[in-house]
Amino acid sequence: MELQQEKKSLNKKSRTYAIKKSLLRNWQLYVFLLPALTYFFIFHYIPMYGVQIAFKDYFANLGISGSPWVGFEHFDRFFNSYYFWRLLKNTIILNAYGLLLFPLPIIFALSLNELRAGAFKKWSQTLTYAPHFISVVVVVGMLVAFLDPVTGLVNHAIRGLGFESISFLTSPDWFRHIYVWSGQWQTLGWSTIIYLAALAGVNPELHEAAKVDGATRLQRVLRINLPSIMPTIIILFILNMGNFMQIGFEKVLLMQNTLNSETSDIIQTFVYETGLLEGRYSFAAAIGLFESAINIVLLITVNQIARKVSENSLW
Repeated sequence: MELQQEKKSLNKKSRTYAIKKSLLRNWQLYVFLLPALTYFFIFHYIPMYGVQIAFKDYFANLGISGSPWVGFEHFDRFFNSYYFWRLLKNTIILNAYGLLLFPLPIIFALSLNELRAGAFKKWSQTLTYAPHFISVVVVVGMLVAFLDPVTGLVNHAIRGLGFESISFLTSPDWFRHIYVWSGQWQTLGWSTIIYLAALAGVNPELHEAAKVDGATRLQRVLRINLPSIMPTIIILFILNMGNFMQIGFEKVLLMQNTLNSETSDIIQTFVYETGLLEGRYSFAAAIGLFESAINIVLLITVNQIARKVSENSLW
């Protein structure tokens, strides 16, 4: 027993010494890391103190510490409300729809990487990157202008083909398609950058060897390029799953109206309405905490699955 305790104490001392040695040897790197750690501590960890209002009946005049505890009352009220299932269904469907299009940037990056005409490749990249720099407000304004049932360019074309105009922005059936595909148009080019960077690191000798063996271009893409960027794909997929419930709130709010609310009502817009517009801070905090809890569970679950299946994970 004494020998085991001595071994443990020696191991602790050796680990402590190794950490101190590493800190002294790489102190410049830790200094560079300090601003980022300070930022996250001040703006992400300290505000967690306010999460407790989800379990309180918060009053601004009493403050967080002075407000009475109510336990899980706000969660029970939300789970038993008539709008809970509609909000949850719309949020999940909208996010799942966007997640189905996750492979598009990968396919686009692989396609761009195979282009040999340098001028056309640069033009294609610029054309697809540009929408990323357009604000959400402008994008929604463009949607309103193009999809207007009377003056919109799209409905002009539909009427020219002999069909009746479609009220795209007031139709619950069209809301999800417009939201997701306009988002893809805006983010597709920008999302390919990291995949193109990963493809730039593929060893050219692999392609040369494959050419000697008679592999076609498609076979080289599927057998060399795609496996080479697979770790990057898995990491980005895990990160996307960690934000599964976090829809682009601003865009949904701008596109939402009373006629399409059947499919456009999501958890985040409801939090905005109850928390900021109605002043029910504790109730809104409880809903937001529920949403974050789902994201954490999904992140951990998908990370564990990815680690077992592919040995690539965040941790």
